[in-house]
Amino acid sequence: MDKVSTWLWCNRDAEAMAAFYTGLIPDSRIVEVVRSPADYPNGKAGDVLTVEFTLAGRSFCALNGGPEFTFSEAISLQISCEDQAEVDRYWHALSAHPGNEQCGWVKDRYGLSWQIVPRRLTQLIADRDRARSKRVMEAMMSMKKIDLAELERAAQG
Repeated sequence: MDKVSTWLWCNRDAEAMAAFYTGLIPDSRIVEVVRSPADYPNGKAGDVLTVEFTLAGRSFCALNGGPEFTFSEAISLQISCEDQAEVDRYWHALSAHPGNEQCGWVKDRYGLSWQIVPRRLTQLIADRDRARSKRVMEAMMSMKKIDLAELERAAQG
């Protein structure tokens, strides 16, 4: 595990969540599943306690801590995509709450928010031509799923 890693608090689905994410994102794997050696407030001895996994080489750990805490939009994971096909693939796999879709953000079946962002969007918004970057930003703000062709049209004016 990395010196600094991200821990995700789950109710009882840490292993299923880690399996879903590692099956979706290349260069990802479950590293270790730890079962509790004793009963604890939200589980019993032998239940999955933590799942250490990597996503695209970055360390994460999911903890079956119980129902007391849930994810909010204050935390999200971002996937930097190369093209529209990659945006579409992750969008289709991760979006489980259409009412939460906005500007490239989705919420998955576990309640975790994701930003599905084409690299080109970042380049266009950082463009030194402020009128161009403004048009792109305004176009992006009207989208749910990012549409690269539409962003390019906005960039051209």
